[in-house]
Amino acid sequence: MEPIEIFKKWFEEELKLSKVRIPDAVCLSTIGLDNFPNARFVSLKEVIENLFFVTGPLNFRKGIEIEKNENVALTFWRAETERQVRIQGKASKISEQLADKYFNERNIHSQAVSSICEQGKETNDLELLKKKVMEKVFTNTKIERPENWGGYSIEPKRIEFKEFKNTRFHDRKLYEILNGKWNCKHIQP
Repeated sequence: MEPIEIFKKWFEEELKLSKVRIPDAVCLSTIGLDNFPNARFVSLKEVIENLFFVTGPLNFRKGIEIEKNENVALTFWRAETERQVRIQGKASKISEQLADKYFNERNIHSQAVSSICEQGKETNDLELLKKKVMEKVFTNTKIERPENWGGYSIEPKRIEFKEFKNTRFHDRKLYEILNGKWNCKHIQP
């Protein structure tokens, strides 16, 4: 079975069992401008063919870091099935049309926060910021996608699947692209 198909199967199994509010959360890691890794949780939007899609502001930390270095990692931890998936790959900006689609699928509170807040920047008045967001929620029926909001498709180069076992003899498989094809090898627990 191809690794993307394995991922989709594992993802569906986890979604059926998951009790968490955001079951599609994934840790996105980038190479920081100071050469330290930066990791944060984002939502996986979907997997289309061989690409994993995530979204967010393009002109703040993660977007700036991806612009400088397209090498990223995604890490999924699945509590219910006790599985981990690690993906290393290359990130590319998605189209404006796809960014519009993903933005329009967000709830109005998420849209308002994205249109008002400058993610990761310091604020001196959190209450004022909260008030602006709530005003936007209650006075607008349609919130336009900010120009700085978009997303990335991540083309995997390596995917590691790990199933945890009580014996600590975990089942690990590493898939890598070699000569344009997925190659699988077992790695030690």
